[in-house]
Amino acid sequence: MNFVPLTADDRKVMLRKIGAASFEALLEGIPRAIPRADLKIPPGLSEPELLRLNADLAAENVNTRSHLCFLGAGAYDHFIPAVVRYITSRGEFLTAYTPYQPEASQGTLQAMYEFQSLLCDVTGMEAANASLYEGASALAEACGVALRETGRGKLLVAGGLHPEYRQTLATYLKQAPVKIEALPVKDGIIDLAAAQKQVDSQTAAVVVQIPNAFGCLEPAEGLSELAHQRGALFIASINPISLGILKSPGSYGADIVVGEGQPLGTDLQYGGPYLGLFACRRGLIRKIPGRIVGMTRDAHGRRGFVLTLQTREQHIRRAKATSNICTNEAMMALAAAVYLVSLGKEGFREVAAQNLLKAHYGFDRMVRIPGVRPLFKAPFFNEFALEMPVDPELLNQRLLKEGFLGGFPLKRWDPALAKGWLVCITEARSKEEIDRFVAAVRSAL
Repeated sequence: MNFVPLTADDRKVMLRKIGAASFEALLEGIPRAIPRADLKIPPGLSEPELLRLNADLAAENVNTRSHLCFLGAGAYDHFIPAVVRYITSRGEFLTAYTPYQPEASQGTLQAMYEFQSLLCDVTGMEAANASLYEGASALAEACGVALRETGRGKLLVAGGLHPEYRQTLATYLKQAPVKIEALPVKDGIIDLAAAQKQVDSQTAAVVVQIPNAFGCLEPAEGLSELAHQRGALFIASINPISLGILKSPGSYGADIVVGEGQPLGTDLQYGGPYLGLFACRRGLIRKIPGRIVGMTRDAHGRRGFVLTLQTREQHIRRAKATSNICTNEAMMALAAAVYLVSLGKEGFREVAAQNLLKAHYGFDRMVRIPGVRPLFKAPFFNEFALEMPVDPELLNQRLLKEGFLGGFPLKRWDPALAKGWLVCITEARSKEEIDRFVAAVRSAL
């Protein structure tokens, strides 16, 4: 096949057809704060010269190998056992694609089945799908399930839900006759007394993130009970690592559990691809999106794996589809399964405990610095919000020069939190690294 390069006139015709004045006009929706790369590669480079140029350009990037990371806010720097990368890079999995002929893809199906089983164990739920794209869309899909299940038209969303999750939910439901209300935050968590006034007979679901976007632990059991008293569903968006020590959502009556699975063996990798977790109680299984893998036995009694449900518009009539989600993050789901199996139950608890203890150690050290105060009093897991005496953006610039990726400036989410700084400490940080970070903050201030 011969490809003919586009001429300048061809480009003008294409732009005119789509109603754009210029190529630059197509980029107007991209915020100006995001730099636009101009590699300026000179012509006629040899392959070794080009490789050296690329290496020099890559060295300009800051990452978790060049700097110590204390940044979270939805994506986290965790230690990943070598076995995870080994298994996921094997050709049998690396080259596998979605099983359109499932009976011929037993290895892929078994990996999905094991992932689902492990997710049910961790969340305390009865069923799980074979994953969705990432945490935000998983939550939006869960809300869609609640609306279909209850026939109601109002969603109550925690004020502490990650802002990007809220944006994704609003985009999903933009054209739907659905009212989305925020549950007010008091000292970093939902005010239960205020929530009681908002949950009513029109509420389809109460949506809560645990830990929430500020790192705080919400009153999950009280909110679940409140939702069910009014006939609404309770949707919990979780950090899976926290379930090593926190109560499972199934134990306090969650109807649907979603979350971002990136902490389970997936690198930060420039923001994705990540892994959408989705589990639910058995009664909702035919209303959830994605695919579900089951285990059965053939006529000879041999174990086999099958796609039990495929509730997407490519397999059934569009009007009956639960979602237009057309695939799953099988590679990331495999990584999560290998990660959990390699740790085992005790190892998983240990990782969660280290997150909790190291974060609290860092918090105790940080609040001793003059001018640094806790932003909230609510309990937290591995992230905590501080009120700083200087602009956190400026502080981060100073810390970057010292080899640290500092916390998240909360003013990006809420201008009222101009001095708010969200710090994350995981099991990947040693005591010596935490001490160095605290000393660097003290010096920068």
